[in-house]
Amino acid sequence: MAISALTLENIWKVYYYVAIFSTILFVLKMILFSIVGGDSEVFADFNTEIDTDCSFNFLSAQSIMAFFMGFGWMGYAGLHQFALGQLRNFLIAFAVGLIFMFVTAGLMFAVKKLEKNVKKDKKTAIGKLGKAYTNFDENSGKGKVEVEISGQLVVTDAINMADTPIKSFDIVEVVGIEKDLLQVVKNIKE
Repeated sequence: MAISALTLENIWKVYYYVAIFSTILFVLKMILFSIVGGDSEVFADFNTEIDTDCSFNFLSAQSIMAFFMGFGWMGYAGLHQFALGQLRNFLIAFAVGLIFMFVTAGLMFAVKKLEKNVKKDKKTAIGKLGKAYTNFDENSGKGKVEVEISGQLVVTDAINMADTPIKSFDIVEVVGIEKDLLQVVKNIKE
């Protein structure tokens, strides 16, 4: 009987240590994320797939730490500040932990939606100047060019549409697209 009374008197320590430990881990993870950046969640959750759907982040390490942080601090406050009973305190602390978890998962989902995936539309290269990356034979000779597509400098396959050969590092102009190949001609304004 004395052991159970001692345990009930000191139950606040469980909430307190859970809150302290999870808060320290949460802050360290946030600092690590700020310094390293990127998706450090992959390594913390032992997840091998990098491009996952945003809905799978609900049970991430960050949201679980947020649950224990909310659970611990609410449980500690419920016993010391609000003088709640054990069962009521546990249920309220659990509910607050779930709220912390949902808010953290929601924020992570919102941040993932901010990622920018640029789709490269080769039509944006028409009329632009680029540089021949390889030699092209005349009349439908194939090679590679370096040109700006959708705001990014890329090396892509191209076909020579002129009667003159194109040498590496010659300036070329994109005049069209044929079967996902850029149609280029040597820029005579060099």
